[in-house]
Amino acid sequence: MSYESHRRHGRRALSHGRRALTQDRAVDELASFEEHRTHLMAVAYRMLGSRGAEAEDVVQEAWLRYASADRSQIRDVRAWLVTATARICLDVLRSARVRREAYVGPWLPEPIVSRLPGPGGSQGLADDPADHATRSEEISYALLVVMERLTPEQRVALVLHDVFAVGFEEIAEVLGTTPAAARQLAARARRAISADGPARHRSDRTEQRQVLRAFLAAVESGDLDALLGVLAPGVVAVGDGGGVAAATRRPVEGAVQVARFMAGLFRRAVTEATSLVVEPVLVNGDLGLLIEATYPSGERQRLTTAFAIADGRITGIFNQLNPAKLANVPPAQPARALPIGPR
Repeated sequence: MSYESHRRHGRRALSHGRRALTQDRAVDELASFEEHRTHLMAVAYRMLGSRGAEAEDVVQEAWLRYASADRSQIRDVRAWLVTATARICLDVLRSARVRREAYVGPWLPEPIVSRLPGPGGSQGLADDPADHATRSEEISYALLVVMERLTPEQRVALVLHDVFAVGFEEIAEVLGTTPAAARQLAARARRAISADGPARHRSDRTEQRQVLRAFLAAVESGDLDALLGVLAPGVVAVGDGGGVAAATRRPVEGAVQVARFMAGLFRRAVTEATSLVVEPVLVNGDLGLLIEATYPSGERQRLTTAFAIADGRITGIFNQLNPAKLANVPPAQPARALPIGPR
């Protein structure tokens, strides 16, 4: 082999080796990122109230930034990725304010729905001594609702520090401010949340079961007095139809108004629907309902209902009917449903 041929062969081998090294590195980088994907989706959900395309786009953008970053400057991969995800979420939150101003009716977060352990149905509402051991670490749905009132900077500071234990120095880098200012933003966010009744209210599972049993018995029978007994005086009912599903354009406020509203909804479902499935489920870790109804006209209604409960009464009812926000919610299972149905 001539000297030139040897050089060409060497260059080809070196190029092939570099490509192989690059491919191996890319595989390693992707594997490293995938270890943290679930955690990053949790970060994005708590910041955005969305776990669909919006949160997935944020996590994908975090991956692209990670893939192009200088690895020698990354000491803690998870911390770096959480910070990158938070920065992207901050931009999304700032632009989301404009989009949500044009949203039809109230805006509610996407629910995270999981099935109750055991057979469900009426047995799912029976007292369970193990409830205290199975308490979810999810942020309550009511808290996510009120977090929508925070500024993007307050929300990022609160979620990073109080939920994911990120220090204020790192939060300050995300927000482009000082650690003292970041601490102040988190403090203001906490004060705003503590001022909102439903956001503070997260009862234990035993109390939730007792209240939900009383609520369902009252709305099914149409007993307004019994229903008023389970609703707090300042209770608020909010529905999100996104302009697609039928929902009230404004929150319903006050025990009497909410009692009439909820009794009317159940009366229509029980008396008019050709099929009705009401399954007790966990909505963001708290006891809630997954409801599916079909009417003679062909109309189909599907929704999740989350509750805020305090001192044995319901302080907030949150109905999510927007089909786009229910895309990740599993279908209701008739075998796990409560004995409520058309008469």
